[in-house]
Amino acid sequence: MIRRQAARSTVRGTADTNRGSGGAGIAAEKRNRVNGEIRAERLRLIGEDGSQLGIVSVDEALVEAEQRGFDVVEMSPNADPPVCRLMDYGKFQFQQSKKRQAARRRQQQTQIKEVKFRPGTDDGDYQVKLRNLRRFLHHGHKIKVTLWFRGREMAHQELGQKLLQRIEGDLEEEAKVEQFPKLEGRRLTMVMTSRKPAPPRPAHQPSPAAGKEPPAGPAASIRAAEDGGRDEAAAAG
Repeated sequence: MIRRQAARSTVRGTADTNRGSGGAGIAAEKRNRVNGEIRAERLRLIGEDGSQLGIVSVDEALVEAEQRGFDVVEMSPNADPPVCRLMDYGKFQFQQSKKRQAARRRQQQTQIKEVKFRPGTDDGDYQVKLRNLRRFLHHGHKIKVTLWFRGREMAHQELGQKLLQRIEGDLEEEAKVEQFPKLEGRRLTMVMTSRKPAPPRPAHQPSPAAGKEPPAGPAASIRAAEDGGRDEAAAAG
C-alpha cells in the first residue's frame, strides 16, 4: 500500500510539473487527464502495445505504469469504466501538436479577390476580367465583383444590373452567388463563391542545389592529405 501511495504521489508530481511548464497554450486546449489527474476509481487499461490489461484500479494502473516507464493517459473518459492507455505522454503531446500543425498547413486560406468593372466596360476588357475571375475561383477564392458608377451613370443603374447578370450567367457552371448585388454609395457589389472544392496545395519539395558535388568520403580525404604531403615534400626538396 505504501508503494502505491508513493507511485501516486510521484506521478501526481509529474502531472503538476507538466501543467506548470506547459504554459497557457496547452492549458487553453482540451487535454487528456494523465496519471494522478484521473478521477475514476477503476478503469479499463490498455498496454503500450495495444494489449488489453483488463479492468484495474487507478493505483494498480499507476504501479504498472511506473514499472514499465510510462504514463497512464485517459483516452475515453465517458466510457464505463473509462479507457486509459499506457504511453509516453510527452511523446504523445508532441505527435498531436505535429498533427495540428499539418492540418493547419493543409487548410486552404480563402481570400476575397476583387475585380472592378464599369458600366461601359468593352467586350475585350470584359473577357480579360472574366478570365481573372475564373482563375481566382479555380484557386478556391471568393470573388467580389465591383461596379463603379461615375457622374450621370448613377441615373442608369439598370446597366450595372445587366452587367452583373451577364457575369453571373457566364460563371454559372463555376460559381454561385453568395451575396446578391448591393448598392453602396456609387458601388454596386456582388460576391460569388466556387461550386467546386478548392484543389489541394502541392507538397513543397525543395529542389536539389544545382552543380553541388556530393561530400567526399573518408578514403578521398585520406588520399587528398597524402597528395598534399607529397607536394609539400617535393617543394621543400
